[in-house]
Amino acid sequence: MASALEDPSLERHFKGHRDTVTSVDFNPNMKQLASGSMDSCLMVWNFKPQMRAYRFVGHKDAVMSVRFSPSGHLVASASRDKTVRLWIPSVKGESTVFKAHTATVRSVDFSSDGQTLLTASDDKTIKLWTVHRQKFLFSLNQHMNWVRSAKFSPDGRLIVSGSDDKTVKLWDRNSKECVHTFYEHGGFVNHVEFHPSGTCIASAGTDSTVKVWDIRMNKLLQHYTAHSSAVNSLSFHSSGNYLLSGSDDGQLKVFDLLEGRLFYTLHGHQGPVTAVSFSRSGDYFASGGSDEQVLVWKTNFDQMDFSELLKNHKQRAETDTAPTVADIAPKVQRPTSSSTTSSRATGKGIRSEIRNMDDEAPEVTEVGPAMFSSNEPLSTSDDVEMRSADSRSRSRGDDFQPKSTTQPLEQRAAMPPQLAGTLEHIVGQLDILTQTVSLLEQRLTMTEDKLRECLDNQHKITGQMNQKDL
Repeated sequence: MASALEDPSLERHFKGHRDTVTSVDFNPNMKQLASGSMDSCLMVWNFKPQMRAYRFVGHKDAVMSVRFSPSGHLVASASRDKTVRLWIPSVKGESTVFKAHTATVRSVDFSSDGQTLLTASDDKTIKLWTVHRQKFLFSLNQHMNWVRSAKFSPDGRLIVSGSDDKTVKLWDRNSKECVHTFYEHGGFVNHVEFHPSGTCIASAGTDSTVKVWDIRMNKLLQHYTAHSSAVNSLSFHSSGNYLLSGSDDGQLKVFDLLEGRLFYTLHGHQGPVTAVSFSRSGDYFASGGSDEQVLVWKTNFDQMDFSELLKNHKQRAETDTAPTVADIAPKVQRPTSSSTTSSRATGKGIRSEIRNMDDEAPEVTEVGPAMFSSNEPLSTSDDVEMRSADSRSRSRGDDFQPKSTTQPLEQRAAMPPQLAGTLEHIVGQLDILTQTVSLLEQRLTMTEDKLRECLDNQHKITGQMNQKDL
């Protein structure tokens, strides 16, 4: 006989950010969780009991996106200060920084081989960089407004992006061409994700919807309207069978993609849910909110054999009236104890246990903006060395603070100061040119609108004159 379906349960409750959490991502080794915030800091939370959290200080403005590399040895952060930083997620907190865009960098992603970085920005561009030395490769430029999210496909051959121009675009990395544009969103597109199979994409928008497309046929497969406010973040389960979302309505929702319906509604944050992410294995998921909290949940519902899960779905569907996306939730009820608080799912009043973990907020070690002091690229050996220093400091029982070894990026790359100055000047001039082009685009648009208005008026006058002649 199949075991009962388990509701997701809240496992950890991390406190330490001082403003809205914008992004969360698990280290593939499942020993750490990274989060970015409007407080300009990157936090790395360690899952081992009694281990300190690290607060990485270096960005001069809000951190909009964080992402671990596939190996877990690096974490990238994108910021409103127009830069991207690459950090070694250890107590030494070494990082390197580069100016990636001429406006806020909204999104950062690693390719599956860990060799390439993808960034998206309010300057309307998407850019690709090498992780080693952060060399610029090329940019994609067809969006007409801020680009809020951009992701690599699992095989790295395609890129999906979502923008405030209300479109989702699919790009071919090799040809650098936009191969398709999806126009179905009625608002800004806040987040895009590739399905683990690489055959589908999902998007979330300010129009309160979540959409799933098949990119082989460029066809809308599923359209969810379960949220009552803007949807901010999405994440696919590694099985490809579930999709997690977080919204301004304060709710997390899990959608069953095989049956095309809402599976769970979870409440844990006080206010908007601004970031969600499944772990690579799918056993856990994390959420961040405007309440400055980072929550880690145990998935539970994916524990049983999938054929058993489908059988449970069928039983639930047969014992009630036909389900709708708005009201489906697992028909499971469990008693709550004095040590738990309950969280109601929509539709059937389903309870999901939440353990109160306020007393488990870890101590935080502040880590300054140290830079690499050698010309060596980031490597596994660097990470091992940092971890050994970390463990030595903990065994001594002191708060190990890294010695500042700040060096300009151009020195790390063995670049002569004169050449660095010249390049900085060129970059500055390019920024001015970009702004000038942007102004010219705006003026051209205004001129086109005015010309259209004049033509419309001319047609009206001509029509009136023709009527008079008759």
